Amino acid sequence: MVELYNKNLNNFARANRRAGILSEVLLWNELKRSALGVKFTKQKPIGNYIADFYCKELKLVIEIDGCSHDDKYEYDKGRDEYMRSVGITVLRIEDKDVKKDMGAVLEWIRFNVERLKPSPSA
Repeated sequence: MVELYNKNLNNFARANRRAGILSEVLLWNELKRSALGVKFTKQKPIGNYIADFYCKELKLVIEIDGCSHDDKYEYDKGRDEYMRSVGITVLRIEDKDVKKDMGAVLEWIRFNVERLKPSPSA
């Protein structure tokens, strides 16, 4: 079984949770109170990476990409490949979309949550 948790990233993830980029804070507030029916954790260490938001039940990562991500294409590509290799789905959302159209962002997340939920057994 692949080890998804890297305890060496705990302190870094904790600092990231405290710092909070505006778009991450806004989305986190919505995820905490939304009626998606699943629980998300923020700044979750997975392998050698830290996911912005992670839903263990669905193996779903949500990443918020801002202008600082323009120069991180290769890093993000490697992270996405790793996540896929361990069965995790990654949703990438633009920082500007979170700030300007939270309703559409939440609908996109809701659509993917429903898509990834296991169908009820017969």
